Amino acid sequence: MSKAQGLMFGLATVALVGLATFYFTKPWLPELQSDRGAIDSAMAVTLLVTGAVFILTNLILAWFSWRYQDHEGAQALYWHDNPRLEWTWTLVTAAILFVFLFNALDLWAKVQRKAPGGAMVVEVTGQQFAWNVRYPGKDGAFGRTDTRLVDPETSNFIGLDKEDPASGDDLVLLNELYLPQGQPVRVVIRSMDVIHSFFLPNFRVKQDAVPGMTTQFWFTPTRRGNFELACAELCGVGHYIMRGRVVVETKAAFDAWLAQQSH
Repeated sequence: MSKAQGLMFGLATVALVGLATFYFTKPWLPELQSDRGAIDSAMAVTLLVTGAVFILTNLILAWFSWRYQDHEGAQALYWHDNPRLEWTWTLVTAAILFVFLFNALDLWAKVQRKAPGGAMVVEVTGQQFAWNVRYPGKDGAFGRTDTRLVDPETSNFIGLDKEDPASGDDLVLLNELYLPQGQPVRVVIRSMDVIHSFFLPNFRVKQDAVPGMTTQFWFTPTRRGNFELACAELCGVGHYIMRGRVVVETKAAFDAWLAQQSH
C-alpha cells in the first residue's frame, strides 16, 4: 500500500467510525411507554460494548494503515501464529458473549413470567390483514369461538358462537386496542390463518401469532396517548396495511369507555 493509499484508507476509516458513532448514539427507538425498561437497558449495554470494540479496532486499523506505509527498502514481517494471542482474544470474546447470553436469558425469564393477579385480560386474533381485539365483558369470560362460524358478512371474523352465554357481553373491535394506564395487561394471541407478529414498538412488545397455537404475554402501560399496533411478520400481499391503534387512558377513563361500549 502506497503512502497515499494508506492515508486515504486511514481517513476513510476514521470518517466511517465517526458517522457510525454519531448515528448509533442518537435515540433510534420510539420513547418507552411501558414497564419494560430492562429491554432498553440491555440494548444500550450491548451497543456500548460492541460499539467501543468497533471504534477501537477500526481506529487501530486506520493507524496501522498510516503508520506502516510502503517505502523504498521496506520488508514485510511475517509469523505463522501466536497461540497466546489467539487464546487471549478468543477467551475474552467468549466471556463477553457469555455475559450477554446469561443477561438475555434472565431478561427473557422476567418478560415471560406469569402475569400478576388482577391483570386485565384481552384477546387479539390476527387475520389477513387485520387485528381482532376482544374484551371478555362483565362476566370476565370469553365466549366460545369456532372457525366454522366465521362470517365476514356479519363481521364475525373470529367465529364467535353467539349461542354461548359467555359470548353475549364480549366486545370485539377491529384494529383498536384500548388499555388502562398503570394496570398490568395480559394479552392472549391467536391467528386465524397464517403467522402474524403482534408488535407494539412503544411498549417493547413483540409476539408471534401462530395458527393452531395460543401465546400470551403481559406488560404495564405507563403513559397515556395513541400508539401504533403493527404486524412485524410478512403475512401476504396486504401485510403493509395490517396496522391498528393503541389508546392508553387513565383507569377511570378506560372504565367509563368500557361501560359505554356495553350499552
